[in-house]
Order: sequence, then structure tokens, then C-alpha cells
Amino acid sequence: MISSTLLMRRLGAVINAERHEVMPALVGFLLFFCLFSGYFMLRPLRESMGIMAGIENLQWLFTATFFVMLVTVPMFAWLSSRVPRLHFIDWVYGFFCLNLLLFTGLFQFAGENIWLARVFYVWISVYNLFVVSVAWSLMADVFDGRQAKRLFAFIAAGASVGGLAGPAVSALLVGEIGQAGLVLLAGVLLGIALALKSPLMRWREIGGAGRQGAPPVESTRQPVVGNPFSGFTRVMQSPYLLAIAGFVVLLATVATFLYFEQARLVAERFPDQASQIRVFGIIDFIVQAGALLSQLFITGRIAQKMGVRTLLAIVPMVVCVGFIGLALAPSFALLAVLMIVRRIGEYAFVRPGREMLFAPLDAESKYKAKGFIDTVVYRGGDAVSGWIKSALDMLGQGAVLVALVGAAFALLWAALGWQLGRRADRLSSGDRGNGPDGGMLARPPRANALPCKRRQCFLSKRFSLSPDQG
Repeated sequence: MISSTLLMRRLGAVINAERHEVMPALVGFLLFFCLFSGYFMLRPLRESMGIMAGIENLQWLFTATFFVMLVTVPMFAWLSSRVPRLHFIDWVYGFFCLNLLLFTGLFQFAGENIWLARVFYVWISVYNLFVVSVAWSLMADVFDGRQAKRLFAFIAAGASVGGLAGPAVSALLVGEIGQAGLVLLAGVLLGIALALKSPLMRWREIGGAGRQGAPPVESTRQPVVGNPFSGFTRVMQSPYLLAIAGFVVLLATVATFLYFEQARLVAERFPDQASQIRVFGIIDFIVQAGALLSQLFITGRIAQKMGVRTLLAIVPMVVCVGFIGLALAPSFALLAVLMIVRRIGEYAFVRPGREMLFAPLDAESKYKAKGFIDTVVYRGGDAVSGWIKSALDMLGQGAVLVALVGAAFALLWAALGWQLGRRADRLSSGDRGNGPDGGMLARPPRANALPCKRRQCFLSKRFSLSPDQG
């Protein structure tokens, strides 16, 4: 019989964790499993609701989502300034649990209603970004920068396992428990994810970012400094955060172009809602299976041997080549493969690499600036790119023009990802510390940011933070 100590040592070797990091890594894995199982049970339902609301109206739904984000982000930022970081996730996830209970009742009694479909589509687009962004903020708070580079790929694999389980449950149970039952089950899983927060925050003070001897950080028992709009101002003051925001906008643009085409083709080939839910569930299952295999066996090795720059640039380059292929020989098969490859790459490479950029930052950047980028900036990119896609369709040039424009956006996305990742790689290799300012973040940053100074490294005018900008 293998002893627990030997088992932990072997598991740590597999996931690239030190022995004392194995349990918190597993808890983080399980937290993301619960979040993504619940979300991916609802995702096929969301896609079906989008089709019910009308493919020609998708850009309006994206725009509505963006404006809802503009209202809700300051509200959540205000909340983070009033409650300790230790309990912020309790308020956010508790609020969304109540929302899921409300939708359970609405689906039970309202049935197929086009306005309910539109409201649910917008709501879940907001819900998804908020709960995932807050979860990654929590992980960036619990683990320091060096731990993040080793462990985030494994933690992200929990999302992929959940992404496998969710669509399978949705496809199997939608006929038995209906839409209302799926929404209620997602609420239960969100509650479990909330309960897993506590052991992570306790370990943080023992072996994580708050441990003795780690670079000083703000206390989790204090609210995040700043006002409801400080996420926006923080991003505007920091070229580094602005570069991350630009990276997210380009990501959203490429994803939206492919998403619109997928929705149109599925609507043409699968007219009834149940079959649409099953098709979207199968696609999600394939994507999550590919992402999981990549996260377990490829992502960590790439991050260690080839750097974060490769994680952030390889997927955009593949997508760029795919768009060029669509321009030369447009087909449904190629579009489906490109859509699946893009999503696998985003979950396996881009998302873990993107979160590594935030790990060394201060609490205001991790919670408010990151929240602003992950929600308002992302959905703003969705909304703008949705209208760009509609305008390109109106020109009547078919898929060729859309593919060429998509290739140009993907190329810009790759270049920006390479620059951001190269900066992160230099820092993680020991270039004066592990923060975007070359170790200056080893001390707690002041609440008020100061402008960049000329003595900073060559990226001071492009992507770096000033010593006090987190």
C-alpha cells in the first residue's frame, strides 16, 4: 500500500507541485471543476436561447451584454471596496446563486418565452465572466508568481474536466429534468465552489502568497483600495495593463467572428432546440477533452521550456493560418475544426498564460483592474466585433472578406501576446524579481499610482508598470 506521503510526492511530481502545494492545487482544481461543470451545463442552453432570439439579433444581445457590464462592474468594484477580500467572493457567488434560483422558477413556469430567452442569454454572458474572473483573482491572490507558473495549468485542467462533465450532463438530463433542473443543478455546484474558497484562503497564510518570508502583500482582511471606477483608471494609468486589455479585445474579436458563423450554420442544419442543445454539448465535450489533455501533458512543459510568450502567441498564429485557409477554401468542416482548435488553445494555453500575467500584481490590479478587463473590456470587444462582423456581411463578399479581416486581427493578437509573454518570461527568470516592474512589487504598492520613470527598462513606454502601478 502506498503511503499518503509517497502518494503526495508522486502526485506533486506529476503536477509540478511541491509537497505542501499539492492539496491547495487539488482544491483549486475542484473549485474550477464545479464552476465549469455548472456553466457548461448551461452553455448549450444559452446557445439555444441565442438562436431562439434570432441569429440576426446576436449583435444586439452582445451590445446589451456590454451595457449591462458597464452598470454591474462599478457595483462589484464598490462592493470590493467595502468588504474584506477574504469575503468578497462570498458576496459575489451568493448573489449569483440567488439569480440561479430565480431563473429556475422562471423556466419552470414561463416555459419557452422569447424575452426570457434574451434576458437569460445576456445574464449568463455576464455571469460567466464574473464568476470565472473572480475565481482567477482568488487564485492569483492565493499563489505567488512562481507558484502560479507551475500550478495554474493543472488548476485550469479542473475547468476542462468540468467542461467535459457539464455538456455530458446537459445532453443526458435535459430531457429528464428540463431547463429548470439544469439551472438548479448549476446553482448547487456554484455553492460548492464557494465552500472551497475557505481552505484556499487559510492555506494562503501558511504556504501561499501570504506566508512568512514571501514578498509583502496587502492583508486579505482589508477591502481592496480604490473607488468603483478605479479598475478603469488603473488600466488607463498602466501601459502593461493596457496591453493586456488590448490582448483581450483581439481575443474577443477573433472569437466573435467564429462564434457568429458557428451559430448561423448550426441554426441552418439543426432546426429544433433539443438537437441544438445536444450539438452544442457535443462540441463543448470535444473542446474540453482536447483542452484537458493539453493542460495535463503539454501546457506546463511549454511554459517551462518555451515560456509564457509561446502560450500567448501560438494559438493566435494557428488561428491566423486557419483564417487564411478559410479565405482560400471556405467550408463548414474547416470552420468547425478552426473553432474547436481555437477554443482548445484558449482554455489550454491562452487562459493560463494570461492569468500568469496578473499573479505578481497588487490586490487592486488583481481584483478591480482584472475584473474590468475580464468583463467590460471583453464584452466591449464582443459588442464592437459583432457590429464589425455584421458590417462585413452587409458588403456581400461572403466568408472570404471576413476570413481575411479575421486573419489580420489574429496576427495582431499573436504579436501582442508574444510581447506580453516575453516580459513575463524575463521576470520569472529572475530579472530583479517576479513582478512586472522587475521586483519593485516586492513591497506593497501605494494606493495612488505615479507615472512611469525613464530609468525603467525598454518596455516602460509599451507594456511595463511603473513601480507604484502594481
